[in-house]
Amino acid sequence: MNSISPAAVRSAIYTRRKPTIPRIAVFGVGYYKYWPQFDGLLEQLMKKQEVLIDKLKSGPPAEVIDFGLVDDVFKAYELVPKLNAANVDLIFCDMLTYATSSTFAAIIRSVSAPIVLVALQPDKAMDYTRASTYMQLYNDDICSLPEFAGVAARMGKRIPDMIIGTLHDDPAADAEIAEYCRIAAVLHDLRTSRIGHIGHPIEAMYDMHSDSTMLTAHFGAHIVQCEAHEIVSRYQQASPAEVEPMKARILDFFDTPDPVSDPISEKLRDSDLETSARVTIALEKFIEARKLDGLAYYYEGPDNSDTRTVMSNLIVGNSLLTGAGFPMCGESDLKTCFAMLIMERLGIGGSFAEFHPVDFREDFVLVGHDGPHNVAIAEGRPVLRSLVKYHGKPGFGAGVEFKIKEGPITMLSINSTYDGKLRFVIAEGQSVAGPIPPTGNTNTRGVFKPDVRTFLHRWMKEGPTHHFALGVGHHAKAIRKVADYLGLESVIIETR
Repeated sequence: MNSISPAAVRSAIYTRRKPTIPRIAVFGVGYYKYWPQFDGLLEQLMKKQEVLIDKLKSGPPAEVIDFGLVDDVFKAYELVPKLNAANVDLIFCDMLTYATSSTFAAIIRSVSAPIVLVALQPDKAMDYTRASTYMQLYNDDICSLPEFAGVAARMGKRIPDMIIGTLHDDPAADAEIAEYCRIAAVLHDLRTSRIGHIGHPIEAMYDMHSDSTMLTAHFGAHIVQCEAHEIVSRYQQASPAEVEPMKARILDFFDTPDPVSDPISEKLRDSDLETSARVTIALEKFIEARKLDGLAYYYEGPDNSDTRTVMSNLIVGNSLLTGAGFPMCGESDLKTCFAMLIMERLGIGGSFAEFHPVDFREDFVLVGHDGPHNVAIAEGRPVLRSLVKYHGKPGFGAGVEFKIKEGPITMLSINSTYDGKLRFVIAEGQSVAGPIPPTGNTNTRGVFKPDVRTFLHRWMKEGPTHHFALGVGHHAKAIRKVADYLGLESVIIETR
C-alpha cells in the first residue's frame, strides 16, 4: 500500500496550515584593505553572496533580509541595532573571504538570534599552475572560521555552527542550508505559537505535569488555557448539513475493516462515525476561533454527558488536525505537544507515542499509543475501529490505527529536570515491516541499535517522559541544534 501523503491529508479533511515564514538575515564579511589592492575582487565576492541568497530564496519558505557586507569594525557596530530591530530567527554570516574577527565580535556579543557561519568556496580546487593571491582570496571562505570561533569563545558565547563546502554543485551543503531554514521555522513558531490546554494531565502521571510559565520562559510560546465547553457547545450546534459531508470525508480517508482478534474492537459503528464527524467540525471551529497552533487535552466530564462524549472522542479530529500541521496531544501532555510541534515544523511529522511490548524473538519494540496521531506519516491507509472501551480512560468510540512509514525514524522526549529546566532526549531507529496489533491504536515496529534491550536501558537512564514525539527520517542532529539554540540540555542516545 502507498503511504498517505500530507497533500492527501489536506485535500481529504482539513486545510493545511499556512507554512511558517521565518525571518532570516544574511550578511557577508571581508577585509576592507583588499579592495584597493585587488581590482574587481569586491564585486566578485558580492556575486558569491547573491548566490547564497538565491539558494535561500529557492529553499524552504523564508523571508530573507540582505544586510550587505561588513568589512570593518565600524560597519559591525552599525549592523547590530539593525539585526536586533529586524527580529530575525536565524542569521547567516557569509564568509566571503578572510575577515578580521573585529567584524564579528560586536555582532556575536550583542545579538540573540543564532548565527551560522557559511563558508562555501566558489571553486572546488584552485588551478595551482595559474594560482594567484587574487584567486586565493576569492576562495578564502574557511580562512576566518577559527578566528571567529575563537572570538566567540572569548566573548563567552556559543561557538556558531558552520557550513563548509562549495558554492556550486554541493548537495550536502545545500541540504545543510535547507535544514537551517527549517530550524529557523521551528524557532519562529516556538516563540510565537499559541498552544491550547484543556483540563489537566492524568492526575497520577507525574512525569507529564508541567509549568505553563516555564514553557513560555524556555520556548516563548503562549499557553492558552481553554475550557471543554468551548468544544462541547460547537459539537451541540453542528447541523446535519455539516455532519453528513464530514462523515463522507472521514470514510473516504480511513479504512473501516472488520474486527480481528481484540474483543473490545468492532467494525466502525454509525453512531461513532456520527460523533467523530460532529467533534471534528467542532474542533475546526474551536481552533480557528482561538487561533491555536496546537492543543494538549484531557478532560473526563460527568457520566452520560455531552462533555464526556466529546472529550473522549477527539481522536479522529485531532489525528487529522495533527496531520494538517496542528499538533494535538492526548493526556494533556504539553511537553510532548511541543516535541510534536518541533517535528512538524522540521517537516518530519511528529506523532504521539510511547513504548509498548517488546518482541524479544525479532528484537524490536512496538512504538505507538492510543488517541490522536499524525496521519500524514502513516504507512498505508489509516484504519478506524470502534472500541467498546478506551483502556485506562472513560468513554468509548472510534480509535485510529496505523503504522508509521517504514524507514528511518527519530524520537524526541522533552522532560523537566529537578531544577525546573527542560531537557531533550533524542534517539534514532528504524520502522520496519510487519504486522501490528489490531487494537484500534497506532503502533509501529521500532528497531534500535545495538539491540532492543541495550537501547531501552540507555533511553530510560536519561530520564525521559513516557511519551515522546515520533517522526520520520533521521534528524537527531537537527533537533539537538534546536535545543542548543534554546539554551537547553540535550542528549542523543548512543546506538553503537
